Amino acid sequence: MNGPTLSPEALAGLRHRSLRRHGPGRAFLLGDEAIAFGALYAGCTFYGGYPITPASEIAEAMARELPLAGGRFIQLEDEIASMAAVVGAAWAGARAMTATSGPGFSLMQENLGLAILTETPCVLVDVQRSGPSTGQATKPAQGDIMQARWGTHGDHEIVALTPASAQECFDLTVEAFRISEQLRTPVILLADGEIGHIREVVELPAPETVELPPRRIAAPGQLGFGGEPVPPMPEIGHGLRTHITGSTHKPNGMRDVTTQAVHDQLVRRLVSKIADQRDALTRVDERWTEGAELVVVCTGAPSRPALGAVRRARSQGLAVGYLRLLGIWPFPIEAVRRACAGARVVLVPELSLGQLNREIERHIECPVRHFGRIGGVLPTTKDIVGAVTEAYQEVVR
Repeated sequence: MNGPTLSPEALAGLRHRSLRRHGPGRAFLLGDEAIAFGALYAGCTFYGGYPITPASEIAEAMARELPLAGGRFIQLEDEIASMAAVVGAAWAGARAMTATSGPGFSLMQENLGLAILTETPCVLVDVQRSGPSTGQATKPAQGDIMQARWGTHGDHEIVALTPASAQECFDLTVEAFRISEQLRTPVILLADGEIGHIREVVELPAPETVELPPRRIAAPGQLGFGGEPVPPMPEIGHGLRTHITGSTHKPNGMRDVTTQAVHDQLVRRLVSKIADQRDALTRVDERWTEGAELVVVCTGAPSRPALGAVRRARSQGLAVGYLRLLGIWPFPIEAVRRACAGARVVLVPELSLGQLNREIERHIECPVRHFGRIGGVLPTTKDIVGAVTEAYQEVVR
């Protein structure tokens, strides 16, 4: 834990030397391990967390690899402290991350709200499992979609990316760090237990080829909490006097919890700096939607058997399209509307009783059929083919 502080250049050199033990090249990794390597390649220098199934392999990999790359790993007493440590580390100059699953994600929500209001760049990984409460600790689910969006209180926006392979666990973790620095905001990587524990080949690049935007540090006289959509960050240790508070504050950081205009201006800016980037943040895998009469919309682990089901249905002459969301928040409204514009029915397979389904219903005109599976077992390609065929026969024919 203790030791001299390295310059950014020395730290990058140490990280590159450490990562060259693994790449460039192909590695056979768990999705959780790929998330850890994505964080390392993205320049993560601090991990604070608490072990929880099915995310513990992220902490294990970071505990092993992060000190070798010049970073700091801390296991905290619980998830509340973990998220608080991440916020503090980010303000001290670190690229910081934590990882958890459903019950821990619930505990992190208050400090996630603190990170949103203080505009703290950081990454929070949620490898979803069955719930509520302890639920099925080792089984995958997708029941945290709405918690990711609305789990912390108050008006806010959030960015949440949803991988469906070990490779995407790596790629989207790097992307999460990039977005967090560009927008000065916490970003959620919303995986699920099936993807976290899948083991696949991952292409690891040369570490020096992964470029991320440098953090914009405030200079003397610059406003750290306003004045522009994404203000520069008045990091601790740069000789600036700044007030960092979870209370409503003015552009200079000082508290003002009574003036309506101050709160209105602050929160509207925090919302718009993400909402205005909705199109730039949209990431989808769209196939065969032109002329499709039924479109399957999915995300995460169910999208894998769903793609097989769409291919099989198309081989049987059905006009079926496929849309996979790689980012769930901010919701890709226009991409969903465009893909489903000509459809007569949409089918949503997911590992819940209907969270993605409800959001899609808000934004399209045609009927939406839900195909939910809970209990920790993914639907098979055959299961989804059956749901596609049934919906197609009832609505299209």
